[in-house]
Amino acid sequence: MPEGHTVHRLAAALSRGFGGERVRISSPQGRFAEAAQVDGMVLLAAEAAGKHLFLALAPSADVDPGSPVVRHIHVHLGLYGSWTFAGDPGFADAHAIGAPRVRLGEQEEELGDDGVLDWRRLVPRPTVRLRLVGARGLAELTGPTACEVLDGPGRQAVLDRLGPDPLRPDANGSGGGDRRRFVEAVRRSRTAIGTQLMDQKVVAGIGNIYRAELLFRARLDPFVPGRDLSAGMLDQMWTDLAALMAYGARTGRIVTTQPEHRDLEARIVERSRGTRQNGDEDPSVVPREKSFYVYHRQSLPCRLCGTTIRSRDLAARTVFWCPRCQSVRSRRAAWTREHPAAEWAL
Repeated sequence: MPEGHTVHRLAAALSRGFGGERVRISSPQGRFAEAAQVDGMVLLAAEAAGKHLFLALAPSADVDPGSPVVRHIHVHLGLYGSWTFAGDPGFADAHAIGAPRVRLGEQEEELGDDGVLDWRRLVPRPTVRLRLVGARGLAELTGPTACEVLDGPGRQAVLDRLGPDPLRPDANGSGGGDRRRFVEAVRRSRTAIGTQLMDQKVVAGIGNIYRAELLFRARLDPFVPGRDLSAGMLDQMWTDLAALMAYGARTGRIVTTQPEHRDLEARIVERSRGTRQNGDEDPSVVPREKSFYVYHRQSLPCRLCGTTIRSRDLAARTVFWCPRCQSVRSRRAAWTREHPAAEWAL
C-alpha cells in the first residue's frame, strides 16, 4: 500500500498540473458516477492527510476554500491504487505515483507523426476510475479503495478520524502540538508500539515499511508496550519519522539506510512486487536492496550486527526486526548521537 509520502507527492503533482484551472472530470470505468457533479469545476487545491487525498473543486477560482459550494474528491489508494500522468513537457515529474504502473500511452498507435506521444489522443483505459484533463495534461486514477465526492463537513469528518501527519503544514512547528499528540497517544496505551504505529488514529501516513525501519532506527523492540516508552524517546522517533517522510516526499522513495551501511549485506528477500518502488529502473537511485535495514530482510544477517533478521505478524501485517539491535532500548541514545536526523546524507 502506498505510504503517506506518496500521497503528499500526489497532492503536489496535481496542484502543479491543474491548480487554478477548470478541469474536465470523468469516470471511464463508470464506477465514479459523482464525476458529473464536479465536471468543469476549478481545482482550487490538492491536499494530503496521511494516506488520504482531497481535491478541492469550486465553480470559479475566486471561491473561498471554506465556502459551502466547494466539493472535495476524496481518494484513498489502498493496496492497488495509482495515478498515471501524461502531458506537455514539464507537466509532471513522474509518469506514475502509487502502485507501480505502465506509462500512459506506450502503445505505438498513440504516437504522433513525429514519433512523440500526443497526450490529447490518448483513449482512457476501461479500468480508469477517475480522469482529470486540463490545459497541459491529464491524470488517470485506477484501482483506488475510495473515490467519492464530499462536502466540507464530510472532508472534516475524515480528517477528524486521523492522527497527526508529520508532513502536514506546521506539523513540526514551534508549537509542537502534533508531536505532543503523537507522544501522548502512544504513552497512554498498553498496546505494543509496533501495533500503534500502524494505527492511523495515532499517527497518519505510516505503513509497513516506515514502521519496521523507524523501529530499527530507534533500536526499539516492536512488542514493547507504548506506555513503557519515555516522552523523550517518542519525541526523537517523531523527529526521525518527519525526516524519513520528507525525504520520501521529495524523491518518491523510502530510503532509511545511512550511506555507510548500504553495501553491508545488500540483500532483500523478494516477495512478488512487495518491495518495489517507483523509480527502481533508474540507475541513479539507491536500489531497494540497499534501502532498508530490516524490511523484507527476514532470514538475512543484520547489516550492523550480523544477527538474523526475524519477522512475524503484528497488526495484520508482517513486522521485521533485529532481535539484537532492537532488544536494548538504552542504545537509542548512542544511535541518536551518531546519526542525528538533521545530518542525514541521503
